[in-house]
Amino acid sequence: MEADISTQAVGLASSADFSLINLFIRADIIVKSVIVLLIVCSIYSWAVIIEKFRLFKKINETTEQFENKFWNSKSAESFYNNLPSNIEDPMALIFKDAMQQLLKRKSKTDLNNRMTTFLETGIEKQMTKISKGFTFLATVGSTAPFIGLFGTVWGIMNSFQSIAISRNTSLAIVAPGIAEALFATALGLLAAIPAVVAYNKFNNDSIKYSQKLENFSKRFLTII
Repeated sequence: MEADISTQAVGLASSADFSLINLFIRADIIVKSVIVLLIVCSIYSWAVIIEKFRLFKKINETTEQFENKFWNSKSAESFYNNLPSNIEDPMALIFKDAMQQLLKRKSKTDLNNRMTTFLETGIEKQMTKISKGFTFLATVGSTAPFIGLFGTVWGIMNSFQSIAISRNTSLAIVAPGIAEALFATALGLLAAIPAVVAYNKFNNDSIKYSQKLENFSKRFLTII
């Protein structure tokens, strides 16, 4: 009897296909939903990561160029008049909006406080644009492992149900369900780890860039 069970287990194990596609096909609707959700989150996370990487690389270069040109210019007004209309650099946009407000105002009463408030608002507006997508990365990083764990627990429950129905505790009966369950956990980690690393990096980069904008605003106020 034991020999028959062993032979059956070896036969099932040898015929079992543990490829990722086959694991997905064999999974039930709950585990499939978890797998699809994690794959979508991972793909979108990488899209955000690539977009933010390009963004910070671009704005760091354009901001440095803008600062060099600005501090080497003869006057803020002449520099403003020569700015291109399609400029996209955050620091340049803050300067452009500030100069527009400055030139519109006929009264110079309480100018320093008004311009300080306007510059702070401009910085907050630009940083909101830059930090768009950070919340998604943080959410994926914190929740993806738990979503994967949910799929794992559900898959293991199915494995125990298979044992109860078949009354067979051989590895060939248990292995497919456990493999599906662990696949969900692996996807959860695969989605979470890059999202957490990217969020920490981009959050640190945004803090540095915000400080750069604040330093420029303070120096700009001194020449108004």
